[in-house]
Amino acid sequence: MAAERLRVEISRAVSVLNPAVAGGGGGGSTPSPTRMSYSDRFIPSRSSSNLAGFALLDNSPSLGSDASKEEGVAVYSMLLRSELLGGDAGPLSPGTPDKNSLVSAGVRDSTKSPLSPSRNLLRFKSDSRAAGAPCHKSESLSPGALDFGTTGASSSPVKLQRKVSRVPFKVLDAPALQDDFYLNLVDWSAHNVLAVGLGNCVYLWSASTSKVTKLCDLGHDDSVCSVAWTHRGTYLAVGSNAGEVQIWDAIRCKKVRTMEGHRTRVGTLAWNSVTLSSGSRDRNILNHDVRVPEDYTSKLCGHKSEASSVCGLKWSFDDRELASGGNDNQLFVWNQLSTQPVCKFSEHTAAVKAIAWSPHQHGLLTSGGGTADRCIRFWNTSTNSHINCVDTGGQVCNLMWSKNVNELVSTHGYSQNQIIVWRYPTMTKLTTLTGHTYRVLYLSMSPDGQTIVTGAGDETLRFWNVFPSPKSQNAVRDSGMWSLGRTHIR
Repeated sequence: MAAERLRVEISRAVSVLNPAVAGGGGGGSTPSPTRMSYSDRFIPSRSSSNLAGFALLDNSPSLGSDASKEEGVAVYSMLLRSELLGGDAGPLSPGTPDKNSLVSAGVRDSTKSPLSPSRNLLRFKSDSRAAGAPCHKSESLSPGALDFGTTGASSSPVKLQRKVSRVPFKVLDAPALQDDFYLNLVDWSAHNVLAVGLGNCVYLWSASTSKVTKLCDLGHDDSVCSVAWTHRGTYLAVGSNAGEVQIWDAIRCKKVRTMEGHRTRVGTLAWNSVTLSSGSRDRNILNHDVRVPEDYTSKLCGHKSEASSVCGLKWSFDDRELASGGNDNQLFVWNQLSTQPVCKFSEHTAAVKAIAWSPHQHGLLTSGGGTADRCIRFWNTSTNSHINCVDTGGQVCNLMWSKNVNELVSTHGYSQNQIIVWRYPTMTKLTTLTGHTYRVLYLSMSPDGQTIVTGAGDETLRFWNVFPSPKSQNAVRDSGMWSLGRTHIR
């Protein structure tokens, strides 16, 4: 009985697959259940075709169970999408089979849709061949060669290196500008006025109007050794060879006060908000609070070598730390509360005149050594540690950080008399500027941070555009200042 039922089921299945077999090709006899007959034409079976995607699927009942039907449709759909859209084609519908069934069917699993908003569309796929391998002519661009799997934004264009003119756009004659490593005779104010010490006089040159004004004359028995503007640029401090420190009102061209305390020349000056620090050949540093009548409020005695002279001073941008350098090859860092240095650095092997604090990183101090040293060194005053050392190949006379970008400029003496712009922290040379025939002993920067002025014993002041303009303000571009040419400062 069971065998008879099986024969009936097989006959019914054959009739569904091929009606011609069931009809006997036009005859009336019933075919043998054990021998299958075929018609004279081919009718393919589309049980695994995705006819629903093309709106061609009939609602008539189909062979097999629902599970096997869905699995066949899903496998075919995945194969089709893999061929059309590449190997990363994702699932289509909730009817997609699980991962195991896909693996058994030879289809790679993917968890992201190629049209997902988080993926880049129409991006060329990165070449998986070894670098430099030739591309064969048979390879062509097809939908499978498009990479839909890379996330993130496309690579940005390479930033071009900034070009710096190697020619000064203005040159000023500065007669009697001394060729002395231990002096600081040039400073640029916040009001765009350049102060220059020439012999026993101080001259002011307005960058806005090109007007030259004689501020003071110290007399034939004295000479100017240093100049420094206050932060606001209205008062100028002048250090003399006799050991005096004078404060001048630059607007009224009038001396405000004279402060004593040093026994010999004052070669370096540095302001913070209300305190003026002066360094002398007598090895002492005096702090002058200009609000009180006393000549000085504290004395710092750290450079104790017999032949020592304080030749470099610089306050940090937060006015909390004072760095000092001398020809005893020492670099000290002081705070406002102590008369003893909080940091001592002894790695330099020559006089330390060039000192600069970074405006971009708290506690980053830079110093440069003289002829026997030739190095620029970087220090972390917060941890009292040495960071880096760069051999420049020449005497380091000045250092100054850009206010607009993380770069710094150095000026040099023996033996190449050059100016170098460095990119920090890589310390790669952005450009090298030449033109001075003597040591480049003096350096200052314009208020907008774009232009530097350099001075040398060749009695010239040269103006260079080396840094980009600040992003938050307009650059100072007065026609009186930026016109080309060579003029006299007095």
